[in-house]
Amino acid sequence: MSDRPAYERFVRPVLYRLGKGDAEVAHEQTLAALRVLGRIPGAARAGARLYGAVGAATPRTVFGVRFPSPVGLAAGMDKNGIALPAWRALGFGFVEVGTVTAQPQPGNEKPRLFRLVEHEAVINRMGFNNLGSAALADRLAAYGDLGYPLGISIGKSKVTPLEDAVEDYVTSLRRLYRFGDYFAVNVSSPNTPGLRSLQDAGHLRELLTALHTEAASLSVAGLDPKPILVKIAPDLTTAAIDELLQVCTDTGVAGIIATNTTIGRPDVAEHALSKETGGLSGRPLAEISAKVVAHIHNETGGAVPVIGVGGILHPSDATRLFDAGASLVQVYTGLIYKGPGLIRHINRSLP
Repeated sequence: MSDRPAYERFVRPVLYRLGKGDAEVAHEQTLAALRVLGRIPGAARAGARLYGAVGAATPRTVFGVRFPSPVGLAAGMDKNGIALPAWRALGFGFVEVGTVTAQPQPGNEKPRLFRLVEHEAVINRMGFNNLGSAALADRLAAYGDLGYPLGISIGKSKVTPLEDAVEDYVTSLRRLYRFGDYFAVNVSSPNTPGLRSLQDAGHLRELLTALHTEAASLSVAGLDPKPILVKIAPDLTTAAIDELLQVCTDTGVAGIIATNTTIGRPDVAEHALSKETGGLSGRPLAEISAKVVAHIHNETGGAVPVIGVGGILHPSDATRLFDAGASLVQVYTGLIYKGPGLIRHINRSLP
């Protein structure tokens, strides 16, 4: 009898054969199945009994939001929010939907998602494929209360020039403000041309000032204030991170998400797929993300909450991020390789 979990022995091989091995087909089919699960009366509750139970010590409040578990689903898995009712059944304490843009867009040409199975890694160049923030607002309005905190990741539409990026982000924030428990400003995806330049101090200050001004206006109009976070790249120098943190502190950012995917190829340079353009995630990012989380925590004296993401494929990987100073963690690639049992094991490992 194999010690490998049933997901790895039976489910994962089937998923990996879908679409003749096209990773995006498996992604879409998984979301479709979860969407059905979320619509079947009682199915989500049954799943929650198997995967979703968390210990009494796990709830925590971060940037004013209470999370039933500190383990969340990272942005990118459910961009259009089609499976939101089902994620809690898999043990997630929160979900980050998106990244969503002001204008609908198809993303980059296919194929654009690649598994590096031997390294438990993924390369993607999806390019913010999504139906747009107006469509997401309509979907969220139809759901009502999801029963867990919802983060919404917002980015820039590809067709929008960089000089008009601020209004693009503000438009999505305005459309979605009533639905999110927090908002993540994605300025770090490597798959939208020029996007990472918005991490530069001048551009970032302008963007964050405009978003906070819009948020204040919406709060005056009767909506509760919502935390705004910034998601950063793992490829920034220490000096660039420190400059970014100063801007975030000056503009009242509630937290940092560290990190996005890397354009580097740590530990996978010899793999046949390593030459594919796009961001690398998974096991090779674990050490990098932990170092960035630790630096942010130390540099801010723990005053700025950090959501740690990158390389979580075992409960010990989550523990390393918590030990580095993360208040919450997020999983994406680990779910692809380890299945929903990973979330249950992380939750059970929490003190």
